[in-house]
Amino acid sequence: MNTQGNKNFPNLIREVLKGREPRNIHDEPYFHRHAGVLIPLLEDKGIYKILFTKRTDMVEQHKGQISFPGGSVDKEDSSLLETALRESEEEVGLLKGDVDVLGRIDDTLTVASDFIIRPFVGFVPFPYDFVINEEEVERLIIVPIDVFKTENSENDVFAVEFEGKIYHSKAYEYNGDVIWGATARMIENLMGIIERRLSLPHHGK
Repeated sequence: MNTQGNKNFPNLIREVLKGREPRNIHDEPYFHRHAGVLIPLLEDKGIYKILFTKRTDMVEQHKGQISFPGGSVDKEDSSLLETALRESEEEVGLLKGDVDVLGRIDDTLTVASDFIIRPFVGFVPFPYDFVINEEEVERLIIVPIDVFKTENSENDVFAVEFEGKIYHSKAYEYNGDVIWGATARMIENLMGIIERRLSLPHHGK
């Protein structure tokens, strides 16, 4: 199907995610930290895109990396979805009531920081009056979903230096930004899920 201008695309993703059981990473005994993130999908002039954040060097974890809005569980959070939505509001000013949660994909384990991340996909309005938390977020990055199609990035593995170590990671490059690590694996997981069920032909980047 053609995603360009297709107002039903978010609902199709909702149905795809509803029709599968996401993989949970069980943590017994409790060795890892847990986090929830939001994968924000938006429509910009008929083209579907995904929003990322470029983290500052002032944050405790994943300094300078490209990530999704989200973070560690607080004791007040009733669920990992609540964590993802709360952190999204704190980081980029995205109000909980403005997010249409479409579903979730598989848990992901980080390599450098021992987090188990639970990702949720949400459709958000655009344009939107994002309010960036300048201590945590350097800038927003919005990337057309076509960039992540398997045919465009099937063999993209980068050697990335981070905090003195070299990581060989699935990665995506867009306008000079490299998306790697757990964020790239979450995107690969999402694209694999929807590409198996939906045809995503090329449209302009």
